Amino acid sequence: MRKSLADLLIFTDLDGSLLDHHSYRWDAAKPWLDRLAQAKVPVIVTTSKTAAEVLQLQQQLGLGALPFIAENGAQIVFPADWQQDTQLFGAEYPSLLAELAELRRQTGFAFSGFADVDDATVAEWTGLRLSEAHLARQRAGSEPIRWSGSDQQLETFQTLLALRNLTLTRGGRFYHVMGREVSKGNAARWLTKYYQWQRCQPFTTLSLGDGPNDISLLHATDYAVLIRGQQTGPLALPGDFPGQLYRTRQPGPAGWREGLDHFLMGSEDGRIEHE
Repeated sequence: MRKSLADLLIFTDLDGSLLDHHSYRWDAAKPWLDRLAQAKVPVIVTTSKTAAEVLQLQQQLGLGALPFIAENGAQIVFPADWQQDTQLFGAEYPSLLAELAELRRQTGFAFSGFADVDDATVAEWTGLRLSEAHLARQRAGSEPIRWSGSDQQLETFQTLLALRNLTLTRGGRFYHVMGREVSKGNAARWLTKYYQWQRCQPFTTLSLGDGPNDISLLHATDYAVLIRGQQTGPLALPGDFPGQLYRTRQPGPAGWREGLDHFLMGSEDGRIEHE
């Protein structure tokens, strides 16, 4: 079975995937970004970053005319000229912070979120510039936290979050607290349906990610590229994944390129092939 690039939607994580985990550069991925732009294939940023962060990066990546998924699926943001409202899933940020403050008061568990510190501290935690850290603190529906408690306390914390209709997912550097129904995968499914409705056609989906918070995204698409990441143990998709999975040998943007080479270089006319 073959699908043309005209029927393809690509969803991509940023940190550790399209962007280098340390330098935040994407040089190795640029040839594919250029080729996909020429073929008018939507490349949908799907990240734990905030909308304020992504808007700046999108322009640099040449993806500014496309929607994107922010805060691990808590928010879908559309270009202004699409006349489509931003979609927010799960708890709004102020109510989420109130729940975390109450849990900290009740349990005494040791954790710190972006709302607990200033821009300079977030810059120190992340390696971002001060102006970039300021953008990272402009949040809508999720809170990154640094956990300082024990593993047993973390399990209890997750249980208490669930009782409040919240969940915890692990990213590259932080745990992220958000609404229970929020995930990159759910947001990608919603946006895929939106594209199908808008274009009146089916789409083949391909996703790329490197961390535990990308598993739901990879599971939600037809083709999945699991990029070699920073974690010590191998990641796995749920056993009911019906699509095709490729694990890269290289990390970061080089792995991003490797994954697209694997799935999209099957023929000279730029089509996907089952192998």
